[in-house]
Amino acid sequence: MYFLVIAAFLIFSCTTPRNAMASSNTSQKEEPVRIANDSLEYEIIIFDIGFNYYLQSIARPISYYSQDYLETRNRIYVIEWNNRVRDPLRYNHNIYENIIDYQPTIDYGLEVNYKLFNYFQFAQRKYKMRLGYFRVQ
Repeated sequence: MYFLVIAAFLIFSCTTPRNAMASSNTSQKEEPVRIANDSLEYEIIIFDIGFNYYLQSIARPISYYSQDYLETRNRIYVIEWNNRVRDPLRYNHNIYENIIDYQPTIDYGLEVNYKLFNYFQFAQRKYKMRLGYFRVQ
């Protein structure tokens, strides 16, 4: 049995989101997004202003993607993300704070892969970066 624990994946941002991603009521505190699969005993919590809004109003619906598609993209994004975490002199350590323990042999399910994929899409838009050779959707 595989045992995977990601205690928390925290992203703190000091920058404000672009207008296209900003909520109409900026005075409200945004709730963190929890990505978890209790049967695998892991959890990722994303604290990044604007991600909730992005997930609810900009991201394509979960039915748009297959799990294989999301897993393939996430593998590439995670490798690049982790490379940037390991190189804080070259990349902003305020953006790339924590290693993501994403193992391709584990079936995380469609919902987890969908939220992780959309976080990478959101981060690429917000921070104007490119994690892979794919076009940001």
